[in-house]
Amino acid sequence: MPKDTKRLKIPLKFAKKLYFLQFFHYNADIPEEWRIFLMRKMLKRINLFLFFVLVVLVVVSPLSDILFPALTRLIHPAESSLGWNLILVNGEHYIPRDYQVNLTELANGQKVDSRIYPELQAMFDEARRQGLGLYVASGYRTTEKQRELLEEKIAEYKGQGHSSKEAKTLAERWVAVPGTSEHELGISVDINADTDVCTREALYSWLGENAHHYGFIHRYPADKTEITGVINEPWHYRYVGKEAAQEMYDLGVCLEEYIESLK
Repeated sequence: MPKDTKRLKIPLKFAKKLYFLQFFHYNADIPEEWRIFLMRKMLKRINLFLFFVLVVLVVVSPLSDILFPALTRLIHPAESSLGWNLILVNGEHYIPRDYQVNLTELANGQKVDSRIYPELQAMFDEARRQGLGLYVASGYRTTEKQRELLEEKIAEYKGQGHSSKEAKTLAERWVAVPGTSEHELGISVDINADTDVCTREALYSWLGENAHHYGFIHRYPADKTEITGVINEPWHYRYVGKEAAQEMYDLGVCLEEYIESLK
């Protein structure tokens, strides 16, 4: 029995009953201050125990990323209330488990959400008409594929002499954590230049000036890294729809800023 109860001069026979049982029930024979005091003591110990359990599971356990993703790195499920084309997925918003996508396969075997295919094809047709060579290097990815890419990147950094923790941190700067990659939505593509036809600089310059006409945005520009949490990726384009893309282009904002302005 805690010694602190002596300060309230609680009889031992009452204190024992109160501590383990009586504070759960109202009893007119038990002074209210005793009840409140012992209830606080019990709740404090329960809270400390739960906190300790969470620390062990989330920080210590190597399985924490699998067992408790929402506690370790993911904060909110992505919302699609603004429309499927404006769903925000990043390090703080993960793809809902019930998210579904219908895919269209491209000529090179890559796949994209069928809803973006017409505009994607139109953009590519116009780029080629203007003498550029381009192709989708990466379209839709499964969560398993995203995990595989991250693990490969981690292994690469480990091979360079980094610790497991350092390798994971470095890898996540380049490869999104599974469940937080726009590629898993099917509405983002990595576009590479066919260097036998044109330079990378020429292609990315053209995309930067024209992609919004087809509903696509340069998702991770260099001057928005602090907001997006992702380094500059001149090859990564995301479909948001023509209206939103035009507004974002005119305002010079990234998707996070645009979504925030609509709230």
